[in-house]
Amino acid sequence: MKIFVYSYREFDEAVHFQNFSRQLGIEIETTPKPPTLETAHLAEGYEYISIITTKVDAALLEKFHAMGIKMISTRTIGYDHIDLGKAKELGIRVSNATYPPSSVADYTVLLILMMIRRMKQIMNRAAVQDFTLPGIQGGEMPDYTIGVVGTGRIGRTVLKNLSGFGSRLLAYDLNPNGEAEKYADYCSFEQLLEQSDIITLHMPGGDGTYHIMNEDTIGKMKTGAVLVNTARGSLIDTGAMIRALESQKLGGAALDVVENEFGLYYGDRKSDVIVNRDLAVLKSFPNVIVTPHMAWYTDGAVREMVYSSLKSCCLCAAGEKNPWEVI
Repeated sequence: MKIFVYSYREFDEAVHFQNFSRQLGIEIETTPKPPTLETAHLAEGYEYISIITTKVDAALLEKFHAMGIKMISTRTIGYDHIDLGKAKELGIRVSNATYPPSSVADYTVLLILMMIRRMKQIMNRAAVQDFTLPGIQGGEMPDYTIGVVGTGRIGRTVLKNLSGFGSRLLAYDLNPNGEAEKYADYCSFEQLLEQSDIITLHMPGGDGTYHIMNEDTIGKMKTGAVLVNTARGSLIDTGAMIRALESQKLGGAALDVVENEFGLYYGDRKSDVIVNRDLAVLKSFPNVIVTPHMAWYTDGAVREMVYSSLKSCCLCAAGEKNPWEVI
């Protein structure tokens, strides 16, 4: 069993790849480079590859298919960076990874607390030794209604975490979950928009959820409400969000993900001219927190993502049931 690993990170993934490849009896070859048309040849002679969030479009899939690649396993929960339709057409299997939902859920609560306590302003002032109080008075969690959009594993864990703070909790999902009902009241999406002081998104990316937060839906939110996104950048129409922040319709935003982040995050860009203008604008607002898609980034998550990816390829090769297989 041989697997080629793209976007291999020596500083955090290496120990897990070494341990699990031994446990599973796998031979791996690695490169820190992402999969592209220029680097596809590195996987010659391999039938299974492991990637992260680099775009894998139709042209690259055609290349991999010609090389005999049978499965692409992404070491991420999300898989919207892979052209699934083309992969299915070519007969290339695709699988994702899983990790404990507490990583993203904990980070979501962290961002909510930072927003209501105006932590970005506090830290910016403290950095220049401005220790004044006007403008940084915060709120208290029991005074807020928090709406959770999407009650899968992460959304349910967010609700469980928030249940101890005394906030009123609302939830929206096309498929309501009994576990979530222990902590929140399900309502329509429109009711959640109208009643929530804070809205946090926990939905997958895709055609059905693309720009679910847009000019119309943001316009239905409470004036001064806060938007939190630790899921996928494509859920929010960035232009509409910026206009709502500028008009003060939105009271703030906490964003671990943004549109058009592919090829930007996880690299040292301090000397680069960043072409994502919306990101530059968002970072300039005192009431917007932007972090580089790292809500998932914990010790346990990295370990589980490596294991999921390798084990998934093994199951595919053995023709066994694969809980991570997407197509």
